[in-house]
Parts: sequence; structure tokens; C-alpha cells
Amino acid sequence: MIDFLIQSSHFIISGALVGLLVGMTGVGGGSLMTPLLTLIFGIAPTAAVGTDLAFAAITKGFGTAAHRLHGNVRWDIVRLLCLGSISTAVLSILVLKYVGPVSKDWNHLISISIGVSVLLTAVSLLFRAKILKWVQANPRYLPTGLALNIATISVGAVIGVLVTVSSIGAGAIGATLILLLYPHLKASEVAGTDIAYAVPLTALAGLGHWWLGNVHFDLLFGLLLGSVPAIWLGAKLSSILSERATRTTLAGTLFLVGIKLVSS
Repeated sequence: MIDFLIQSSHFIISGALVGLLVGMTGVGGGSLMTPLLTLIFGIAPTAAVGTDLAFAAITKGFGTAAHRLHGNVRWDIVRLLCLGSISTAVLSILVLKYVGPVSKDWNHLISISIGVSVLLTAVSLLFRAKILKWVQANPRYLPTGLALNIATISVGAVIGVLVTVSSIGAGAIGATLILLLYPHLKASEVAGTDIAYAVPLTALAGLGHWWLGNVHFDLLFGLLLGSVPAIWLGAKLSSILSERATRTTLAGTLFLVGIKLVSS
């Protein structure tokens, strides 16, 4: 066990750093973890995506349980998002299986998709407040009734593809899109709903990548070992530090990482 901890120390430290940011800002898990594994530790993009999805399913499961106890989950919205995301996640896994053994070009394509997802996450972090302010000032543009249900399912479908291919998108991007469609929700309801629908999505996508042989279990254990206590510490620090400062720092980091991935 001690030998394993020594060998996996860099993964434990990575999990701790990412967990700290997740605890402080509420986002950044997949957006930071997958690029970190590919850029710094040289993990193959497919293995990084598969392992991070398994990691997300476990950590988000605990988060959902906590939000459910406090009544922060809008299950009607979760059902619509899952209807779209789970179907496209299954299709994405089947496409990955059909493609067969991962070639250099396919790895490069996955790296680019990770980079694009990271950049979208950074944009959603920086401009979420402005976008929400505009939406609240122009309610006539918001869909209602059947149109709202279709829009929610469509959002889930898009995120299902992003998450399955890159492991990124269920956090900041998902929360921003939920806010756009449902601006009347409280912040706690947005967070709870966003985490809750991501659990079956990341679990299904993670199982799909396990089926494809893309989950590195030693790596997964090391990441969990570092992140779980760090998330708790980050949550404590969030009450001390400025949320705007931490989110801006996170967004800036994501921009740099995204540009590096897209241009590599």
C-alpha cells in the first residue's frame, strides 16, 4: 500500500489540486483533470477521458446525495436532460467502438475536442453573470411549455456528446445552459440539478469507456484519494475567498489550457 502511494503520489497531488478548485468554485473537475492528465502526465487522451468519467460519476454521486437531502434537485429538469444526454452518450460510445483501435489521428481529434470543451467552459464561467442578466431582462425570448422541454432535451443531447468524447461539459457549461433556460431557479437548485443529471450520464459514459478498455483503475484510485479531502477543504475556503476572484482565475487557467490543447 505504501509503495502504491509513493508511485501514485503525483496523481494524488493532482486530484488534491483539482479537488481544491472544485470545492472552491463548484466547477473545474473534468475541465482541469483531463487536460492535466494529457498535457502534464502524458496519459493517452482516451484513457484520460475514461478515467475522469469514472472519477466524476463517483464524486458527483456524493454531491447529488447531499443536494437531495437539502431539496435542491429539480427532478423534472433532470429527467429531460437525461432523456437527451443518455441517448447521445450511448450513440457516442458505439461510434467510438466502431472506430476501433485508437489511431494517432483519432487521439489528436479527441485532444482537440477536449480543448474546445475547455474553452467553452472558460467562456461560460466568464460571461455567465452577463448572459443571465440579459436573459432576465428579456424574458420574452425564453421558451415555454413544449418548446422549453424540447430545448432542455436538446441541451442534454449536446452535453451527452461532449461529456462522452471529452469528459467535459457537465459542469460549468451545463449549469450555464440550465440558467439560460430556467433563470428563475435558485443557485442551489441549479447546482443540485446540474450535478444530479451528470451522475447517470458520467456513469454510463464511464461504463462505456471501461467496455472500451479506457479506464485506468490505479490512476482513478489515486485521484479519488487526493480529491475527496481537498474538495472539503475547498468548500471551507470558499467562504473566505472571493468567488469572483477564484472563478476568474479558473477561467484564465482554462483558456490557457484550451488554447494549448487546440493548437497542439
